Amino acid sequence: MSEVVQSIIRHFINIPIMIASWFVFFFSFDTGFLISSALAIGVYLVTNFGIKKFQQRRIMKKHQLTLSEYFHIQKQLKEANKKIRTLNSHYLKVRSLSSFKQLFEMNRLAKRIISLVKTNPRKFYQAENFFYAHLDSAVELTSKYALLVSQPVKDREMKMALEDTRETLESISLVMEDDLKNVLSSDIEHLKMELDFAKLSVGKMEQPLYLKGESEDDRKTIEYK
Repeated sequence: MSEVVQSIIRHFINIPIMIASWFVFFFSFDTGFLISSALAIGVYLVTNFGIKKFQQRRIMKKHQLTLSEYFHIQKQLKEANKKIRTLNSHYLKVRSLSSFKQLFEMNRLAKRIISLVKTNPRKFYQAENFFYAHLDSAVELTSKYALLVSQPVKDREMKMALEDTRETLESISLVMEDDLKNVLSSDIEHLKMELDFAKLSVGKMEQPLYLKGESEDDRKTIEYK
C-alpha cells in the first residue's frame, strides 16, 4: 500500500471523527466555536498520528523489519527522491537528443526502483548499491556533464571529457538496470514457483480417474468396446 493511499485512508477516517468531536465539544460542553474548533483539530492530529503509527507497525510486521530498519529505509527513500529531483533539473541543460534519452532512461530506472522499495521496504536490501552509490554517481556525473556542455568553449580536451562522461553515464545506466533486476529477482522466483505449482495442479487434473481396482488397460478395453 502506497503512502498516498495510506494518507487518504487516514483522512477518510479522521475527518468524520474531527467533525463529530466538534459537535460534541460545541453542543455537549458548550465550549464555544473557537475552542471547539481548536479541540477538534487537536483530536484530528492525535488520531492521525495514532493511525499513522498503526500503519507503520503493520508494514514493519508484514515485511519483518525492526523500527530502526524501517526508519532508515524511509530516510533513504526521501534522500533518493531529492536526488531524483536534482536529476530532473538537468533535462533542459543537456543539448543532444542522445543525452536527453540517456537521462530519461536513468530517471525511469531510478523511479521504478524507488517505487518498488516503497511498496515493499524489504527490497531495499536488494538495492543497497543503488541507494548508496549508483544514484549518487548518476546525479554527480549528470551535473558535471550539464555544466561542461553549457560552456561556450569546446576545445579538444573538453570534448574528450564530455565523451568520457557520456560513456560513464551509459555504464551507470546499465548498472542501474542490474539494480532493477536484483530488486525484481525475488518476484521472478516467486512467479516461477507459482507457475510450477499451477502446472503440477493442471497435470493432476488432466490425469484420468480410475475406479478402485481398475487399471489403464481395463479402461482401454472398455473404450474399444
